[in-house]
Amino acid sequence: MHYIYLILIVITLSYPLFKSFENKIQFYHSWKFLLPSIIISAIIFITWDLWFTHIGIWQFNPDYILGFYILNLPIEEWLFFIVVPFSCIFIYEVMNYYIKKDLLARSCKHITNLLAITLLLIGIAYNHCLHTFITFLSLSIFLFFHQYILRSAYLGRYYISWIVCMIPFLIINGVLTAMPVLIYNESEIIGIRIYTIPVEDVFYGMLLYLSVLTIYEGLKQNRDFKKNSFRQ
Repeated sequence: MHYIYLILIVITLSYPLFKSFENKIQFYHSWKFLLPSIIISAIIFITWDLWFTHIGIWQFNPDYILGFYILNLPIEEWLFFIVVPFSCIFIYEVMNYYIKKDLLARSCKHITNLLAITLLLIGIAYNHCLHTFITFLSLSIFLFFHQYILRSAYLGRYYISWIVCMIPFLIINGVLTAMPVLIYNESEIIGIRIYTIPVEDVFYGMLLYLSVLTIYEGLKQNRDFKKNSFRQ
């Protein structure tokens, strides 16, 4: 039973890693952009994780982890911040390959505004629940940043791919919270759950994915800019 969290990590990684070398998509060519994106994002989220673990927002059940810790976090948790973003970006690139049209191009701005405002209001209303407040507020601000500062052209594709990412997310996180591998302080969350998954985890996952995607797309655009400049 001590291998449960590790097994879930391996399952999450196995298919995307195997298909990375598939001839059509050749996802491995994008690793040079993805790996620094994951590392930069992981520094932020591991710091957040360390803080939340330290103050008791959540804790890890020793019955389902190997027992190897780095800075008070299980080794599996460190792997989480590598494997999950890797799998999400893989899904994003696969969908971009097979779905050429941005299906949410016309409605993306309205979706972003509605989501960001809703998260902001809920976060403020539940400011006494630290997990809810920080997660909702952070994602809300980041979405506004994308909408009005970066003016990102890929948010529509991000939303669609996140819907697909939700399928393995609900399965894997459902196991993590049902056993439970990860135990939450009930006073720091709203209490609304999808099966056994706190609703905050959905938006935490969205923020993690969007953080990595932002850096990833930025690096790719910088490469394209340099290529075009060189040609000119």
